Amino acid sequence: MGANSSSISELPENEYLKKLSGAEPISENDPFWNQLLSFSFTTPTNSADLKLLEEATISVCKSLAGLWTVFTLGGVGSKSSPQLEQCSPLANQSLLLLLVLANLTDAPDTPNPYRQAIMSFKNTQDNTAFSSSNPHAFQINFNSLYTALCEQQKSDQATLLLYMLLHQNGNVRTYVLARTDIENLVLPILEILYHVEERNSHHVYMALIILLILTEDDGFNRSIHEVILKNITWYAERVLTEISLGSLLILVVIRTIQYNMTRTRDKYLHTNCLAALANMSAQFRSLHQYAAQRIISYTCRHLRRYVYVLDKLYFPHSHCSTLQHCFSTLSDNGEELLSLTCSHILRSYASSLFSLLSKKHNKVLEQATQSLRGSLGSNDSPLPDYAQDLNVIEEVIRMMLEIINSCLTNSLHHNPNLVYALLYKRDLFEQFRTHPSFQDIMQNIDLVISFFSSRLEQAGAELSVERVLEIIKQGAVALPKDRLRKFPELKFKYVEEEQPEEFFIPYVWSLVYNSAVALYWNPHDIQLFTMDSG
Repeated sequence: MGANSSSISELPENEYLKKLSGAEPISENDPFWNQLLSFSFTTPTNSADLKLLEEATISVCKSLAGLWTVFTLGGVGSKSSPQLEQCSPLANQSLLLLLVLANLTDAPDTPNPYRQAIMSFKNTQDNTAFSSSNPHAFQINFNSLYTALCEQQKSDQATLLLYMLLHQNGNVRTYVLARTDIENLVLPILEILYHVEERNSHHVYMALIILLILTEDDGFNRSIHEVILKNITWYAERVLTEISLGSLLILVVIRTIQYNMTRTRDKYLHTNCLAALANMSAQFRSLHQYAAQRIISYTCRHLRRYVYVLDKLYFPHSHCSTLQHCFSTLSDNGEELLSLTCSHILRSYASSLFSLLSKKHNKVLEQATQSLRGSLGSNDSPLPDYAQDLNVIEEVIRMMLEIINSCLTNSLHHNPNLVYALLYKRDLFEQFRTHPSFQDIMQNIDLVISFFSSRLEQAGAELSVERVLEIIKQGAVALPKDRLRKFPELKFKYVEEEQPEEFFIPYVWSLVYNSAVALYWNPHDIQLFTMDSG
């Protein structure tokens, strides 16, 4: 802009803006352009000034819609957001508008045409005829769309669009699953989950559901173990110089479950995490050593926690100092107990508890709960967290055991590192072979532990890690597959809630409020969502 300055209040009467938005054509050589550009005004720095700017330019914008783009591309009054730094403001506005339109509720007799279009558009390379029943179908270049989706996953709105396309448009889902560079899409999604502390819960949900939808496909579950990644710098727990995309996905999902169980305690979140792992389990291939360790150690953490909670429920006044000490020494990563003595005490103690459980599991649990309430002095008193957690812990244990069992049953010979990690923790798993809730699923795990333990004993003592892995690989070929009991295939499919609009409409408008460029909203008038939900 030039040296001439205008105040915001003078903009409605500015003759050059009027001429720009008028009906008369203006030649490209007209001095008007220099005169127009010689004016400037102070950029608004607060919501009050921004509102004045919008009111001052509304008549001009109605006459010339394109002028609005001139203002917004300059970022006037926008809320700064690192997610939008690499995204053009115009593209962001367009995406938000698309999400708003696509999430409008259907009319009584007419489905939302924008949603119909989202559900049915095709690739420009697809020459098949459009269905006559869908007048809203169109074509778009899927390669360009895929590239944009891969590049923009740091923003909520891009992740939400990806979810909608994968869930509602079969053409897009088929195309994405057929890509040979699927890591370009999956890695940004994993980063969202890895940095769960920095993301809002809605963004995490969408990222997780995208993974769940992808893991419904067996081809995806196989291919991710064939993609080898180098130097994952954002993964801080362990230096990963080389790891498959599948093993990295397992590590991130387990980390997300662990974060949820210790912080947010959101059942919906951990259920979907476990479902994604379960979908992948039959296709686990060449698991990275650290990924195998985390599967087993995370399961062990909950096995130990389960014994502890049972003790607190059944014997609330026992004050078992040894047992408490054992659990106080556990780190967040579920590492070993400090001493072998504690391990033996736990094994013996667990056996007694599970014998008690096996007689009348539900009845004993109910009596223990009533007794605990009595000790609290009121039937209305809330149970302590550990008592409320028991069912959740049991559910997680059951699912983790099923995931391990599914891998052993379907791809034992492909995963020596998982067998190694299982044998390393065999003492704890052996305690649960008599548990009434896990007896069936423990049969195969117990058989694998016994089979490979016997072969290791025959090989002698003081075996190196390399020698143990060699024995495991040889044993995997020798183990008769018919000795492992077959269970139904673990398969979970994402299904939207009965009234998804109750989640999506407030979510979309919260994104508009928090991300839209140069749009003023009075925060005191917001009723659809809470101010911290964006």
